Amino acid sequence: CSRRSLHNNLCSVFFLIQASIRKTALFDFHRDQGGKMVEFAGWSMPVQYKDSHIHSHMHTRQHCSIFDVSHMLQSKVHGRDRVRFIESMIVGDIAELNDNQGTLTLFTNDKGGINDDLIVTKTDQGYLYVVSNAGCADKDSANMKARLAKFKAAGHDVDLEFLEECLIAVQGPSMAKVLQPGLTDNLSKLTFMTSTLATVFGIQGCRVTRCGYTGEDGVEISVPKSGVVALTERLLANSEVKLAGLGARDSLRLEAGLCLYGNDIDETTTPVEATLVWTIGKRRRQAKDFPGAEIIVPQIKAKTKRKRVGLVSTGPPVRQHTPILSQEGKVIGEVTSGCPSPCLKQNVAMGYVDVAYAKNGTPIQVEVRKKAVKAVVTKMPFVPTNYYSGH
Repeated sequence: CSRRSLHNNLCSVFFLIQASIRKTALFDFHRDQGGKMVEFAGWSMPVQYKDSHIHSHMHTRQHCSIFDVSHMLQSKVHGRDRVRFIESMIVGDIAELNDNQGTLTLFTNDKGGINDDLIVTKTDQGYLYVVSNAGCADKDSANMKARLAKFKAAGHDVDLEFLEECLIAVQGPSMAKVLQPGLTDNLSKLTFMTSTLATVFGIQGCRVTRCGYTGEDGVEISVPKSGVVALTERLLANSEVKLAGLGARDSLRLEAGLCLYGNDIDETTTPVEATLVWTIGKRRRQAKDFPGAEIIVPQIKAKTKRKRVGLVSTGPPVRQHTPILSQEGKVIGEVTSGCPSPCLKQNVAMGYVDVAYAKNGTPIQVEVRKKAVKAVVTKMPFVPTNYYSGH
């Protein structure tokens, strides 16, 4: 009887956990297409499909893939003081952006750490369009709501809207050829990190932003839930296009030298340590008017003790938390992301090392399965990026 009771309790816990995992509007579509679903940041997401992870990775580099990124937090900031509001939490210079231009920026904290990375687009529709990470959604929304309350109490004109739209990323060198026939706008005028409102294959009210997380030319399309399955099916009707999952997304972004929040950057990492100084606007550095500025800005001129670097190694794959060693065997850092590179056919990784070992070309070692393996500090991106600049 007690065993049966324990079994029933465990089953109840399992179903509660399953019920608490969120699903995107493409969840059933993913399963119908053979998607292998896993929990990621509180969402049920496809890690891969019938094709192998390597096949999906290479297909994205050579052709075009669709990634469901609807788990990301999308929001709009309205009101006359919207730029001042968002700049009170981030390091970027949003005021200097052109209409419909966006930038990667960082939410920082008073200790100089990174609370999240995000993209802010200054639209010509009278609002800012913000996309931040799913794993930080609760933290980011709480931060923004708390700041909103302070701004409103001070008499500022600002409002916050969290969106229910889906988000799909269409990535790869043939993206433009695939998307242009169904787009009301001319894609050749949409350069990297710019955005437009458009009708996409008959679906109205889509925001198309030329960006992505693969290093390839691509767009992210914010699309009403009611139209996302139809749009995905329409794109997949082109033989150039396949579905891809989290596995390929991770190896693609690592080859492109892009950070994953929670692995490569976090609340204990400053933008300077993470080699993300370029995200800090010149005006913002001078004004020191963002959270943690008193810690971050002095670090720009003075060397930090550690620095994010790229690594290439041979032998067994290098994974997160792998110790990084000097040639003499001294621990000098730790790997934050690593995988075998499908394109380069060698292991790539990024991590933090003592600044004395951060110069490109420095020979080091990584400790894999308690054995020291030769590695070298390497410039990132590991695979050249192909962002569209209009040429």
